[in-house]
This record gives sequence, C-alpha cells and structure tokens, in this order.
Amino acid sequence: MSNLVDDRLARLRADFPILSRTIDGQPLVYLDSAATALKPSAVIRDERAYSESYTANIHRGRHLLSEEASSAYEAARQCAARFLNASPSSIVFVKNATEGLNMVARGLGLQKTDRVLTSIAEHHSNLVPWMREASVWFIERDPLQPLSPDDVLEALKTFRPRVLTLSHASNVTGIIEPILEICHMAKSEGVITVVDASQSAPHLSLDVEAMGCDFLAFSGHKMLGPSGTGVLWGRYELLDKLDPLVLGGGTVQRVTASGYELKAVPHRLEAGTPNVAGVIGLAAAMSYLRAIGFDAIGAHEEMLARSLEEELGQIPGVRVIMSRHKPRLALAQIVPDSQGFNADDLASLLSNTYNIMVRSGYHCAHPLFDHLGLSQGAIRASAYLYNTTDEILQFAQALRSILTRF
Repeated sequence: MSNLVDDRLARLRADFPILSRTIDGQPLVYLDSAATALKPSAVIRDERAYSESYTANIHRGRHLLSEEASSAYEAARQCAARFLNASPSSIVFVKNATEGLNMVARGLGLQKTDRVLTSIAEHHSNLVPWMREASVWFIERDPLQPLSPDDVLEALKTFRPRVLTLSHASNVTGIIEPILEICHMAKSEGVITVVDASQSAPHLSLDVEAMGCDFLAFSGHKMLGPSGTGVLWGRYELLDKLDPLVLGGGTVQRVTASGYELKAVPHRLEAGTPNVAGVIGLAAAMSYLRAIGFDAIGAHEEMLARSLEEELGQIPGVRVIMSRHKPRLALAQIVPDSQGFNADDLASLLSNTYNIMVRSGYHCAHPLFDHLGLSQGAIRASAYLYNTTDEILQFAQALRSILTRF
C-alpha cells in the first residue's frame, strides 16, 4: 500500500485512545509528535500486562515472575535488534537518546584536545555532552539544505576530528540528512561516527549495517513508545571499550572487598533496575511500526508535508521554515512577521481556543535558532502517521484567524 488511505487511517487512529478525547465537546488536534508521539493501545496493553501479570525484577531471581519478566525484557532486546538490523548483544536500553549520547561522549575517554565535528543544526543533547568532553567544531553549511557530503569531507580533512556526530533528521527543519553516504565517508577517514536518530527512528527504516555508523541512539517516546525508554546501539568492539557512565547492580559479575569484575556488554552498561514495563512497551511500539511499514508511513507523511507546505504558504505575514527536499519530515516552523509575536502566546491560543497542540520556543536548538535569526522562537507543527490533511487544514485556518487579530 502506497500510503495510509482513508479506511486504513481511520482504523489506525482508533488504535490511539487519546484521539477519542474531546475538550469542550471538540476533538483535539495533536501536532506535537516531534516532541512526543501518542501511544497506541498495543503499547499501553503490553506495559500494563507487566504490571498486572508478571511484575518482578529481571536477571535477579529464579522464581517464575522474574523469569517471565527477564524473558520479556530480553525479547524486547531482540525486537530492537531486528528494528535496526543489528545483533542483540549490541543493543543497550537507555532512558532516552540524551542518556545514550552522554554514555558515548563520556565513555570514549575524550580529551579537551580531541576534536568533535558536528553541525549547527544539532539538538542540545547531541551538542552539550560533546562540548563538555572535547573541542567541538562545526561543518560550514546552510541548515535549510541537506548536508553536502563534499562539505562534510572537506571538514573531515580540515579538522581531522576523532568523532563525527550528527542528527539523522532535524527537529527544527525536518531535513533528513544523507547519513549513509556521510558515515561511509567518515569511516574512510578513520573517524568514529555517532548518529542521533531521535527524529528518524519514528519515520524511517533504519539499518545500522548499511548505514555504516559506529553508534546510534534514539528515544522511545518519539516513536509511539513509553517515556523513559530508548536504545543505544554501538559496534560491539566499541561498546566494549566504553567506560560505563554508571556502575552498580546489574553491571558486575563479581565484587570483592578489593575490586570488581564487570559483566560483558550490553549488561555492564545497564546499571540498576531498568524500566522493565517501559522497555516491553517500546518493543510493542517497534513491532507496531514495522507492521504498518515505513514505506506506507513515509508516503502518508509526505502527503501531510505537502499539505503543510501548501496551506501555510497561503497565510500572509508569516515565515515558514520546513524542508523542501524529499524525503522529509512532516514538520514546519511558523514565525509571524509581527515584531510583537510571542511563540508561547500563539501556542496557548491555538490550544485554548482550537484544541490544537503545537510546540513553541526554541526546541532545544538555540545555536540553530540564533543562526536563523529567530530570536523570538517559533511554533512548530509536527505531524505523524495518525494525523490527517483535514487536521492540517484546521491548523492553518486557526492560525490565519488568530493572526488577523494582531
């Protein structure tokens, strides 16, 4: 199926209980999926099943409930491995992409003299950890265009970094980077590659072997999964060299009064009791996405992106920032020309008057907003597989109505 046609989309929307909610008798329109995606019943069901039927700690008991919980947790690791075309032994469960990226930045043992190459378009979570550990340098680019592999190669040869770290897709522009070509290029230069897949994992089929990266991280909550979950994947030989960010229960094979012996990867990197229910729910989310199919998701989202582009382009007095390159995310920033514009106030009006939920502010991307001259921030509409073109039209009409008052 080329896209989520009407009857299938209606059935899919029925999978999301929150979409049946009304506020003052009117349905809500959720256009903030780049921040957090809604949860389907399958995810809620599997999370609840753990709490209702087999709550126990994992890998710490021989009783039935512990074995059931441990089995479900490790089955989730297998699911994540299939999702990325990876080995289960290279899958580390984390609480979000931020934690995963910090684990890599801190664990590589970088020095302040080491250079890390990145882009001005990065989320703070893929920028601040590297700033703390090393010297960060930026690829010269136009952030409203996909990265040019030639520009990346020039920067690699100029700066000779130890690490190249990039977002696969931008949470501000919706641009999807040519990450496969870039990673293979960096590999030929002997550079460690790290991919922040927070904005691509919900929308694209990911194959880490084909991509050729060394590390990749994403959060569960942006891809229909529970909050407090995520995945860090790394090449086993590199994961094995990481200095663990946290030590304690679950990470050690043996402890004596004089020292300790760490477990093998991935368990040495998963300290303490994990979010077992959340990880089980994350597996349900990954299975749900795979069942729909990323080709169908991508076709539907391109239809939504075209609708955003067309409808917002007809509103006078606003600057619209979104990717014009395919593939792309169905995501747009809206900045009214008015000097008195306040993103938070506009988002509040959309919510309180029209039940339309959008993001406002700087989206954890201050350097990019500074570069684009967006000192007042912006509102962001981000659509996902459960949205409709009618909702995009409602958003555009509401925005036009509000702006005519100012």
